[in-house]
Amino acid sequence: MTKHLKPARQPELLATAISLFLAVLMPGTSRADEAQVERGRYLVQIAGCSDCHTPGHFLGQPDTTRFLGGSDVGFEVPGVGIVYGPNLTPDPTGLGSWSTDEIVTAIRTGATPDGRGLIPVMPWPNLSALSDEDAYAIAAYLKSLEPVSNDVPGPVPPGDPAPSFVMRVVPPGG
Repeated sequence: MTKHLKPARQPELLATAISLFLAVLMPGTSRADEAQVERGRYLVQIAGCSDCHTPGHFLGQPDTTRFLGGSDVGFEVPGVGIVYGPNLTPDPTGLGSWSTDEIVTAIRTGATPDGRGLIPVMPWPNLSALSDEDAYAIAAYLKSLEPVSNDVPGPVPPGDPAPSFVMRVVPPGG
């Protein structure tokens, strides 16, 4: 006679099976790691990071195969020049050499490892109030992405020609 599992145990067994499956596919990760990455994914989504950091977004056709791989449209900011949303994936052309702490510092303070700093368009002042948990969740998510090789142009000094499409930021009365 075959015993059937009670319906109440089936979700618990499914969760255990998924955890074991993930442990085989991704050794070294835990449920806590997965939860942190998922929280980071959620925060990146609601913050709209893909708007400025995914190719094609500003042209009306985001290239989801290169999600967060860097913009192909620049922002012309008076007095700053032309800047492009950089590649946020863990590829060497993106955040590949950045540590988790360096990503968190950039998100919160605008300070980059090379000392150049983030451009005024990046809303790091708004992100400076993130909790440690949320800031590190975003960094964990960015580090978990599939690397996209995309050496984004820029920054381009004021007056120099742009290598691709540009959106101009015009101040009132300008």
